[in-house]
Amino acid sequence: MSKAYPCLKRQIIVAIETAMRQGEIYSIRKSDINAQNQTLQIPETKTDRPRTIPLSKRALKALTDQIGASGNVIQLSDRPIFDVNRWTEWNRFTRLKEKCGIEDLRFHDLRHEATSRLFERGFNVMEVASITGHENLKHLKRYTHIKPESLVARLG
Repeated sequence: MSKAYPCLKRQIIVAIETAMRQGEIYSIRKSDINAQNQTLQIPETKTDRPRTIPLSKRALKALTDQIGASGNVIQLSDRPIFDVNRWTEWNRFTRLKEKCGIEDLRFHDLRHEATSRLFERGFNVMEVASITGHENLKHLKRYTHIKPESLVARLG
């Protein structure tokens, strides 16, 4: 990931750590982040139901680094912290995949990866659904790709 543009790198970290959709990431505002509680309010979602998600230390650092990357400019409005051109970011993501030799990867695939990682870390179905925003467990299952190797230790 060292080849990624800093802003794109932070977007990828947030995606993998939170299972957020790309549009949700692009909508994050400084006022949505509660650093003290280590949570993020997502007021607008695909399902039209706002949700608050817990942030890992890594996700919180990526978000605070992104806020810091904008410098000491005083904004008159609470603009999205990833105030980027989506076409430019798509091109950067495409070039990054090429540099890494990855052919079949979409940004949305990071949501699948994040969901699987949550299960591998021991979160139960309801906890993962509350983080990812899935209301239908059938859809949540489609996002889950648990590696059998991660279950070995739990089997004993």
